[in-house]
Amino acid sequence: MAESKNASRAEGRDSKPPARGRAKAFTEEERAAMREYARERRINQSDPADGEREVLAKIAEMPESDRAIAERLHDLVKATAPHLTPRTWYGMPAYAQAGAVLLFFQSAQKFKSRYATLGFSDKAKLDEGGMWPTSYALKEFGPAESARVEELLRRAVG
Repeated sequence: MAESKNASRAEGRDSKPPARGRAKAFTEEERAAMREYARERRINQSDPADGEREVLAKIAEMPESDRAIAERLHDLVKATAPHLTPRTWYGMPAYAQAGAVLLFFQSAQKFKSRYATLGFSDKAKLDEGGMWPTSYALKEFGPAESARVEELLRRAVG
């Protein structure tokens, strides 16, 4: 029975190695993010100042348009939810609650997107019925966006 089970699993699989020119499993940007995450895990995040230094360094590397948004977001998080711990997550500025990432900022350049992204993890208390957004496109960060992010952040931390 095990033989037939394994044989049926093998059927339909391409037993040839991937041909040249086929798409790779991960893009270079995705592989870079995974390497960054592995590096971050080795960094001692026990000192909040280390995490904040890492976040500010990542923000400083961003293109001007994303850097301006990330700086305003960082200030907003510190003012609205000062108990959140700044840290990097897959090379992105992020903010953790009780050791778990609650929200993160993804620069548009990270994956060559046309907009930056503000994302919330499953730890964020944003539930609204059976479906709700967990990430938001950010092209600018004016007073309206700031007020909306502050509202989301207050809800997210519960």
